[in-house]
Amino acid sequence: MQPKDAGPYAAVELAIGARIRTRRRQLGLSQSDLAEKLGVSFQQVQKYERGANRVAASTLLAAAQALDTTVAALVGEESGVRGDDDEIFRALAKPGALELLRAFDGIADARTRAALVALAREMSGGR
Repeated sequence: MQPKDAGPYAAVELAIGARIRTRRRQLGLSQSDLAEKLGVSFQQVQKYERGANRVAASTLLAAAQALDTTVAALVGEESGVRGDDDEIFRALAKPGALELLRAFDGIADARTRAALVALAREMSGGR
């Protein structure tokens, strides 16, 4: 979902929201848990994660502290790899993506992993 103001910073808001969601889910926190730590409603956390609302600098700092990370990591300046990072984090922020990745990581057999990738590519239209 695109933010209401799809101006020049819309992609940045989406990427920051995706990183917040991914980190929150890595830690096993619910949106309500994070909302409580930030002093906002869970609906506001949803809006941040979708990129529908911009995250104020003070809220970004609070989110980084609550998520045991840095502001630089949440804005994509700390990963060490630029370019496709935003696309990767947006994909990982989709419901079920992190669970799928964890399940994939648990498959020991390389041929089975390759078959799963082939199936996913086929289902997505060859991407």
